[in-house]
Amino acid sequence: MHFQFRRFSYKFTPHHRAVHQNTTIQKMKFAGIISLLALAGCLIISCGDSGSKTEKQPFEASGTPAASAPSGEDIYKRACASCHMAGGDGIANVYPPLAKSDYITDKEKTILQVIKGSSGELVVNGKTYNNTMPPQQLNDDEVAAVLSYVYSSFGNTGTAVTAAEVAAVRAK
Repeated sequence: MHFQFRRFSYKFTPHHRAVHQNTTIQKMKFAGIISLLALAGCLIISCGDSGSKTEKQPFEASGTPAASAPSGEDIYKRACASCHMAGGDGIANVYPPLAKSDYITDKEKTILQVIKGSSGELVVNGKTYNNTMPPQQLNDDEVAAVLSYVYSSFGNTGTAVTAAEVAAVRAK
C-alpha cells in the first residue's frame, strides 16, 4: 500500500502493519489496566474508612446537635454518596440503592449495616448484590443523623433514628 500526503510519501508493508497493530494493542491494554487500577483505587478510597476515628461532635445538653455538628445530609455526602450516589440510586449490580429501598425497612439491621459493615450477598428490591461495605467510622449521633436523612430522603418513608437506638444496637 502506498500513500502520498502532501510532499511526503510512505509505503506500508505487511510487516509494518503487524508491528504497528501489536504496538497499538499493547498500548490499549496498558491504558486499560491503568484505568482499571485508577477506578479500583478511587472506589477503595471513597468507600472505605479513612483509618481514623471521627471525633464526636459537640452536643448541647438538650441532646440536639450544636451549630457546628454536621447534618445527616453532610455525613451522607462524605461517607455514603461515593458508592450509593448523591440521589441514593446506587450503582447497578455493584452498590445497592438506598432510594425506595426495601432493605432499610428493618431499622436495627440498617443500623448494624452502617456500624459493622458487611460482606457477601444481600437482596435489595429483589436484586442480589455481592460486595463489601466497610464499617463506617461514625459516632452514635452521626449514625442517627445520616440514617434519619436516608429515611426521610430518596422516596423513603422511615422514621427518624435516635442516638439511643444506635447505642443499643452497638452494645449487642
